[in-house]
Amino acid sequence: MSADDLQGEEIAGLLNEVKQRVRSRYPSGSVPVDRPGAAPMRIPLVNLMPLVHARDAAMAKMAAIGSVNPRSGGVVNKAIQFGKRTIARSLEWFVRDQVTFNRQTMACVEATIEALNELNHSIVTLAGEFNEQAASERQERADLKDESLQLRDIRARWDQWSTYWEQVNAKNEMQFLRAVADLQTGFSHRANQMESNFRDMYKAQHSDYLGALDRTDLAIQKKLWADLEKIRMEYDRLIHTELRLIRQRTPTAISSPATDAIEMPARRKSAANFDYARFAERFRGSEDYVRANQQFYIPYLQEAGSVLDLGCGRGEFLELVRERGIRGRGIESSAESVRYCRSRGLEVEEADLFKYVAALPEQTEDAIFASQVVEHLETARLPELVLLCASRLRKGGMLAFETPNPECLAIFATHFYLDPTHERPVPYPLLSFYMEEAGLGKIEVHTLSPASESYPEIKLLPEPLVKRFFGGLDYAILGFKL
Repeated sequence: MSADDLQGEEIAGLLNEVKQRVRSRYPSGSVPVDRPGAAPMRIPLVNLMPLVHARDAAMAKMAAIGSVNPRSGGVVNKAIQFGKRTIARSLEWFVRDQVTFNRQTMACVEATIEALNELNHSIVTLAGEFNEQAASERQERADLKDESLQLRDIRARWDQWSTYWEQVNAKNEMQFLRAVADLQTGFSHRANQMESNFRDMYKAQHSDYLGALDRTDLAIQKKLWADLEKIRMEYDRLIHTELRLIRQRTPTAISSPATDAIEMPARRKSAANFDYARFAERFRGSEDYVRANQQFYIPYLQEAGSVLDLGCGRGEFLELVRERGIRGRGIESSAESVRYCRSRGLEVEEADLFKYVAALPEQTEDAIFASQVVEHLETARLPELVLLCASRLRKGGMLAFETPNPECLAIFATHFYLDPTHERPVPYPLLSFYMEEAGLGKIEVHTLSPASESYPEIKLLPEPLVKRFFGGLDYAILGFKL
């Protein structure tokens, strides 16, 4: 294909595009209009193309007014052209009104074309909306037609259905009335039967209630007389206890020079001639171990202002109470232990515990504590120590002893006889009795240091046997001044 052909096709395409734009701007022809129930019709549009062409031609003529036709070159032609221009300029005042009229006329033509074009566009838009409305009405008419057909079918069957439902309703009503009558009869029968059963049950319950009331009344009377007898016995025991305490509080019952003069047996004096501090470190345990075990007593000292430790040893308990802000002081018979405690800032004196306690004013101590002491004393002097300590306590003050537990058989096979200064084990019922005799109450006993922790093979024994004979290696007994 040659270049001329390609150029021709391009020009033809441009012309078609221009035509399409002109047609879209100036619609022509006719618009189809759909009419429900009738044949479609077409509304012709105003053809504006002749008017547009005439306007374009007139505009071309207007543009040529006052111009001079071009001619070929040459002196003569230039002179002629100059003459024409001169004449045109000289006549410009004469044709000015004509030019203005022509322009106004063309503006009127342009406005007319625009108005007619807007009219064509409005007709096209109205025709489109009318067609859409006609389609919607046609669909609604089809739907109404279907509904009317269904209603016509329902109306045709209505008589048949109404007759059938009247028969069914009459039959159901009869069955319902029969069922209600049967239920009413059954309900009346059951109500009568339940009323009869209720009356019988009420009579039986009333009889049982009267019998139970008589039995309970008799039991209450028996319990009341038993409680009165028990109260009478407790009252007699309380009177007896108070009288005994009054006797015990007399000065002659507390201490006497004869008891203070009792000396330590010769065998204990000879047995104590060794490094007892080294002995305690080896067989009793380290200070941290002892301090951890004595944490048990701290909750009982929350309201105590001071504590007296009898036989304080290395001072573990005194350090423990000092950490809690409680004043602690102790006595110890070993001069070496006293020096060791004082080097750690503890308030400790070297003294005999019987003489020291006897010299204290009565009812001045908040708490007295003695750990691993009573088993070193002569059995005959133990009640004396308890009585002395009890007399020095304030009301509500606490006396606490910690000692090996003779109910644990493991203590005799291991710790107790390692210390040659031990006299004999002290069972807690005996200490409890001495405390009661000294006027202490609210006595508590707690086992400490389970034997199974030190000797795991004990766990192989039956549990009841372990609880009975292999409990705590030590026990703590606490009594409070009444």
